[in-house]
Amino acid sequence: MALSEEAQERLADVVALQPTKNGELEEHWGMDSGSEVHQYLESELKAYYYRDEDSLIRATADAADLVGADTENDGPRTVTVPAFQAQVFAVVADEDDRAESVVSVLHSLRDAHDIDPAPEDVRSALRGLARRGVVDVVQKTVPTFRLAVEREDVVVEPLDE
Repeated sequence: MALSEEAQERLADVVALQPTKNGELEEHWGMDSGSEVHQYLESELKAYYYRDEDSLIRATADAADLVGADTENDGPRTVTVPAFQAQVFAVVADEDDRAESVVSVLHSLRDAHDIDPAPEDVRSALRGLARRGVVDVVQKTVPTFRLAVEREDVVVEPLDE
């Protein structure tokens, strides 16, 4: 199946951005919705992509061959990401440093790049980098507390010491 020039360029995007989501391709391709991306993938690139167990879009080996992607692993790994994700990658804590919160990364972005993105955008960028395996998500939970009964139903007395 011969691909148009546009389809080949978009297939190269899928190869470079994998694993990716409809929304990321929507933004990159200037489409109006994730549905439009899905329709394009199904009509033009069906033989060259699949969805993994997490429903992320991945290119087939044939797709990588077709667009001439270098799959050799000698030297640093190249990961293609949207510009904002690259800015986030530049400021996120190193692998040996303490993991940081979305807000901490947001402050680093403000300082380093003089931008003021929404926290949701920072979180999304970090998740995108995690999907590509270049950022670890360290699950830290801070306990929160609330009463289990109504306050007036309990009398709390301090213990005599």
